[in-house]
Amino acid sequence: MSKFELKLPKMGESVAEATITSWLKEVGDPIELDDPVVEIATDKVDSEVPSEVEGVLVEKLFDVDDVVKVGEVFAIIEVKGEQGQEQESQEKEEEVKEVPKEIMDEIPTVEKVKSEQNKEEEAISVLSSRSGRFYSPLVRNIARTEGIGMEELESIVGSGRDKRVTKNDILAYIENRNKQEETPVKPKEESKNVSIPKPAISVGKGDEVIEMTRMGKLIAKHMIASKQISAHVQSFVEVDVTNVVRWRNRVKDEFFKREGEKITFTPIFMYAVTKALKDYPMMNISVDGDKVIKHNYVNLGMATALGDGNLIVPVIKGADQLNLIGMTRTVNELALKARSGKLQPDDIQGGTYTVTNVGSFGSIAGTPIINQPEVGILALGTIRKVPAVIETPEGDFIGIRYKMIITHSYDHRVVNGALGSLFAKKVCDYLEAWDVNADF
Repeated sequence: MSKFELKLPKMGESVAEATITSWLKEVGDPIELDDPVVEIATDKVDSEVPSEVEGVLVEKLFDVDDVVKVGEVFAIIEVKGEQGQEQESQEKEEEVKEVPKEIMDEIPTVEKVKSEQNKEEEAISVLSSRSGRFYSPLVRNIARTEGIGMEELESIVGSGRDKRVTKNDILAYIENRNKQEETPVKPKEESKNVSIPKPAISVGKGDEVIEMTRMGKLIAKHMIASKQISAHVQSFVEVDVTNVVRWRNRVKDEFFKREGEKITFTPIFMYAVTKALKDYPMMNISVDGDKVIKHNYVNLGMATALGDGNLIVPVIKGADQLNLIGMTRTVNELALKARSGKLQPDDIQGGTYTVTNVGSFGSIAGTPIINQPEVGILALGTIRKVPAVIETPEGDFIGIRYKMIITHSYDHRVVNGALGSLFAKKVCDYLEAWDVNADF
């Protein structure tokens, strides 16, 4: 029997560590190949880490709520000789391959050669402060959301390993700071401006107190931060989607037979939004302080409701390079991964614009909050069959049409009313001009 070291895998370029939220296996439990061993959480998404071997869990190196770095061993699995020997031989081969002999001959013997692991740790250390103190992406994200600068962050006493500031440390600090801010302080000069205390909430008999989930807390903070950062403005456009509805009804069975995918309205709308973003590239930007970053690609976020009531935004990478078939496949794949809890951190990173479908819940329209650091988000209302005035060369008459309202929320700091409205109108134009007789 030999032992296999289970390490935290890479989960995206910007993810350097994760927090263990629960162990799915206990010491002594048998483990099959690809069995989930532990649940982890980053500031991006929750996921499971599967086992790479079959065996028995013999040691857990971290407890729940501990932070584990990418590449760090968090569990030991006892396996049959061949699997363990294979890992050892691979590690030895990697050590031999790390530094070629030609390079070794050129380096003085008094210097140490950095291994790939050293390089990875060096990349992670970019997240450290000038004093050399390490702060996890989750802690930095909370600090940024709460407006805590590096000097203030340095003053927080950490309870983690090597006195690192943990999530609980910074949340406790924020709670204490908020309490101090709520305490009325007599100003030096006459002023009526006082801190507004939080309203007292009474819990009556029979009331149920429900603890917010970790994801719910992150969403709440993200939404509040977005309203504080961006000057939200909305434009509303009514769209006649009769041609889109008729086209989908005509091709959906043949589409599924030929492509093996169900085509919903979502990929059609996503396709139209992507084309509009190419026409108006200044909607496909991000704000970084006093600078605007104009992206040369479209990464389209699609807000997806989860079974627990929370919301997550998987990202269609390179949406501008996809045709309608490719868009349909990607939308269906991401939606399935989101609802089954299989999204990886990289699946929800790098968005440049977001679309949310409030119509799927029966809403006629909505005023969505911008997904930072993007500058716009489009809400799709429900499709309704309504009487409408139809203009023809022979005159106007009343007919039955399929219509919907789209709402464009945009950041008025960098997007004026003309651009925000023209972009929404362009999406409308693409949908209304849909060729009902076209192939797919």
